[in-house]
Amino acid sequence: MGDILFLAHRIPFPPDRGDKIRSFNLLKFLAARKRVHLIAFADEARDLTRKQNLAPYTASREIFWRGKPRWLAALQALLWRKPVSLTAFHSAPLAQAVQETLLRRRIDTIFVFSSQMAQYLPAGHHARVIMDFVDMDSAKFEAYATRSKGPSALMMRREAGLLFQFERQIARQADASLFVSAAEAQLFADRSGCDRIHVVENGIDTGFFDPGASFKRIDTRDPLIAFTGQMDYRPNIEAVTWFAEAILPHIRLRHPSARFAIVGRAPTDAVKALAESGAVMVTGEVPDVRPWLAAANVIVAPLKLARGVQNKVLEAMAMARPVVASTAAAEGIDHAGTIRVAGDVGGFADQVCAVLADADSAQALGRSARQQVISRYSWEARLAALDPILAATPRAMA
Repeated sequence: MGDILFLAHRIPFPPDRGDKIRSFNLLKFLAARKRVHLIAFADEARDLTRKQNLAPYTASREIFWRGKPRWLAALQALLWRKPVSLTAFHSAPLAQAVQETLLRRRIDTIFVFSSQMAQYLPAGHHARVIMDFVDMDSAKFEAYATRSKGPSALMMRREAGLLFQFERQIARQADASLFVSAAEAQLFADRSGCDRIHVVENGIDTGFFDPGASFKRIDTRDPLIAFTGQMDYRPNIEAVTWFAEAILPHIRLRHPSARFAIVGRAPTDAVKALAESGAVMVTGEVPDVRPWLAAANVIVAPLKLARGVQNKVLEAMAMARPVVASTAAAEGIDHAGTIRVAGDVGGFADQVCAVLADADSAQALGRSARQQVISRYSWEARLAALDPILAATPRAMA
C-alpha cells in the first residue's frame, strides 16, 4: 500500500476560509488512513511560516510562494492559449517538486484539490487520481460574463470556455471527480458527459462553532445584522454591496438603529466605502469570527452567485443563529426549513425584519438550525464517501 500525494492551490492551514476549511479537513481525513505528502502554494507571507502546523498530518511538506502578478498571468494565458486560472498557478519549481516526490516516494494516490492544481498531474503515472473540483469554476466565470460588459465580458467568456475544456479533460482522466453538492455534480455531469462523479459535501466542526463554547463576547445595544466572508472575493463583494445599498435602507425604515457588520479579511476599497453611511461597519480580519456570529441578531448571506455549499451559512447555523439567505446561497444546503430564504430586495428585507421583530421565534429558528447541522454535517460523516473511492483499484492498474 502506497502513500498519498496531496496537491493544494493554497496551504490548508489555518482553516479560516472556505477553501482552507475543506482542504484541511480532507487532509486530516486522508492522514488518518495513509501517509500523506503535501505540496501546496502560499499567497500570504505568513502562510510560509505555517508549514510545521501540518506536521501532525503529513509525512512531508513543501510550500511554494505564489506571487505572480495578475497582468503576467493574463499575458501568459493569451500567449499560451490557456485559462488565466491555470497560468496564475503555473510554477516550474512546484512541477519539479511533484516529479521528484513521485520518483522518491511510493505514491499510489494523487489527491488534487482544485482544478488549478490538475496541471501538475504527470503523464504516464499509474497512481489513482482523485480530483476535487469543489465547484464547477467554469460555470462561475460563465455567470461573471453575463454580468460584465465590454472587454471584461469577453475575457470571462474566454476563461469559461477554456477552463471547461480543461475540467472535462481532467475528469475523463481521473478515477473520481468530487463536487461539493449534488447540484454542482449534476451540472458538470450534464455538460461534460463524464462519469465517475461523486458528491462530497462540506462539514462543520460543531464543537468549535458552538454558542456555548468559550470565546470573547461582543456587547451590542442596537440590532446587529452580520455577514462573514473573504472580502476580496467577487461574489462576497457583490453580496454585501447589494445588501447595504438596496436592502438595508428598507430594514432601517422599520428598525432605524439596525447596523450591518461586514466581517472578514482583505476588504476592498469598495467594501470599505460602504461604511461611510454610518449604518455599516467593516471589521477587516478578526482573530475569531464566533463573537460576531454570537452577537448578531441575524446572519445574512445575500449572494447572487453562489456555488456549492456555503461554509458561512453552516457556521451561522452551528452557532444557533437565525439565517436569511438568498436562493443561491441556500441551494446546496440541506437546511430542512431551518433558515429563511429570500430572492429579491423586498423579500429579503421582510425576512430580516421578521427575525428582528420576534426574538423568541428567532431563537427557536437558531436552535433548529444547530440541530440540523449536528445531525447532517459532521465532517466525519460527510467525508465517509471517500473510503470506497480510496479502496477502489486505480483505472491505470485495472
